[in-house]
Order: sequence, then C-alpha cells, then structure tokens
Amino acid sequence: MQKAKPNNRKDQDGLYRRDDSPYWWASFADASGRRTRRSTQTTDRKDAEALLAKWRLAAYQQKHWDKPPTHTFDELILAYLAETKDKKRSAERNYYSAKQLYPVFTGIELSQLTPSTIRDYIKSRQALNAQPSTINKELRLLSAALNYAGREWGWAIQNPVSGRTLKEPEGRVRWLSIDETDLLMAAAESEPKAAAHLPAFIQLALHTGMRKGELLGLEWDRVNFATGLILLRAPHTKNEKRRSIPINNTARAALIQRARYRATHCPDSPWVFCHAGGQRITSLRRSFDSACRRAGIVDFHIHDLRHTCAARLVSANVPLMEVRDLLGHSSITMTERYAHLAPENVRAAVAVLDNVSRYGHAHINEVNAKTR
Repeated sequence: MQKAKPNNRKDQDGLYRRDDSPYWWASFADASGRRTRRSTQTTDRKDAEALLAKWRLAAYQQKHWDKPPTHTFDELILAYLAETKDKKRSAERNYYSAKQLYPVFTGIELSQLTPSTIRDYIKSRQALNAQPSTINKELRLLSAALNYAGREWGWAIQNPVSGRTLKEPEGRVRWLSIDETDLLMAAAESEPKAAAHLPAFIQLALHTGMRKGELLGLEWDRVNFATGLILLRAPHTKNEKRRSIPINNTARAALIQRARYRATHCPDSPWVFCHAGGQRITSLRRSFDSACRRAGIVDFHIHDLRHTCAARLVSANVPLMEVRDLLGHSSITMTERYAHLAPENVRAAVAVLDNVSRYGHAHINEVNAKTR
C-alpha cells in the first residue's frame, strides 16, 4: 500500500513545507473566504498545528462574531513598502531597514507588539554594534508603517514604537579647506574617462549644497539657465519640500560642461549626470574615494561636500536662516551645527550689551561713575 504524500501543496488547507524556508507554513481560509498563507516561524509540527488552529479560530470569530481582524508584521511592512515606494524618496533606506526588522518580527501579530518587544529589539541591535542613528531609522520605518495603517487602512492597532527612539550623538561635520579643495579637484580631473562627470559633480555639490541623490537625480528640464535656478520638486528632496537653488558662475560652468557631454554622447538623455549611453549615473563612490586617496584627503565622504558648502556660507556671515533655506534643512536646528564657524557674529552681538545698561539708557560704567 502506497504511503500518503506529505501535505506540501500551497492550494491545500493545512500545513506544508517550502523549499526556501525551514519552517512549517499554514494555508487556510480567512474570514472573507480568501486563501491565506503564513509562515508559522517554527520547525515543530505540533507547535505549527496549534498556531494554525489559533488562526482558524480567529478567522471564524471574525466571520461570525465580527471580531476585529488580526494583522501580522509581514502584512504591514510588505503593504506599506508597496504603497509608498513611489512617494518616498527614502525607499532604498526603508528596504534596508526592513531587512533588519524582518528576522525579529516576521510572523508576529501586531497585537503582540509591545513596548517590551521594542526595547528587546533595541538591545539586540545594540549587541550587534548598530549605531543609534541606524536603529532609529529602523524604528521610524516600523512606526511610520503602523501610523499609516491606522490612518489609511483603518487598522485598529497601537504604536508601541512612539517615543522610544534613541538619543543620537551630535552629527559629524567635516569640510574641506581651500587647499584640500584644489587637491581634490586636481585628483578628480585626472580620473579615468569613465569618471569624467566627477569634477562637475564636486563643483555643483560645493556651490549648490545639493545632496548626492538630488544631483544624481537631476534632469535637464529642471535646470533653467535663463533664470539661473535649479528646481527641486517635492519628490526629489529628502523632506519632500520644493525649493529652488540659485546657479552661481562656478555651478553654471559645471552644468555647461555636462551639457556639452550630453550633446556629444547622448543628446536625448534627460539626466544631467549620465553615462555615454544616456543612462543615469547612480553611484560615484568608487571614483570619489579614489580621488580622495590620490589627493591625500582622509575621513571625507561625498555628503561632506554639502557640509563644506554650508561651512563656507556661514563663515562668510550668510545668515543661518538663508543657509537653511538653500540646503533644505527641515529645521534651523540642523543648520545651527555650523553656527560656531561665525564667532564674529556672536562677538558683535555681545558687544551691543556694552552700550546698554540695566536701566536701558546709559553705559554701565557711566552709572558707576555717578554713584561714586
């Protein structure tokens, strides 16, 4: 007599195995009658059977007693990433954060997420030496997804992440001196032809303060030579706020260089930074790091070009509010990191107090002289 084959087909009701997973998977009908498949997150058959029975009961209660449906972490994150991938400039970062969250939370019902589970997650990431800023990005993804599900999909769920992000150290600020800039430009200009775009990128970053993603995603229809402005629409910026970037003479020269390259190699390409075939350049880390090494510049990253722009503006006594607007900081707090570069402004402000007494009309020394 032939033995019955194990239940491993997805269209059958019950437990089955998948080639890409060590766990038992469950297949059952939800309250609406739709086929649902979930990982039980266990290799033990009895535990998997118990979990399947629980899910079937929940579906029955929802169907016959109008009990609110349950949702899992997997449902939440997959749906959130799919629904917001075209709206969020940080989609790539969100996917990376999701990869860190998945091993811990996959298969968990959202009702089981508590402040305690969030604290345990933080401890587990800290044990792996993850930085507070990295952990916070992961927690913010989970928090944003929970809030989105409650607001947009009407899920009756709590957000145990709220208020539990870590305190981050003061942001790193590194900028180039004028001599370092000359060395970096010379090194960039001697890069192989495959990185012919690097000098123009560096000059634009230094003279516009634009982020790497804003520059590499820049299209020619948003560059207006007549008005001398680069337009960044909401989808192109980190905080999803529109802003315009003035084009100074150095930035104009860099853009003209790229325009000539486009006219020669790929006249139909919409991208300012493109390869000879017209495809958008998505990364320049290798050529940038190579130029830094040959220039003898250490501890310097692409984003530090933006820091350099900000530092030079503040050192030239440009008001912080104007620097904030140019860089597109979400708050003046971000810009205040550069305030110490203009000590003369603070010195001048304090000097005003020399001319004002507590009575508001006489120099303090004059008051003292009259009382002797």
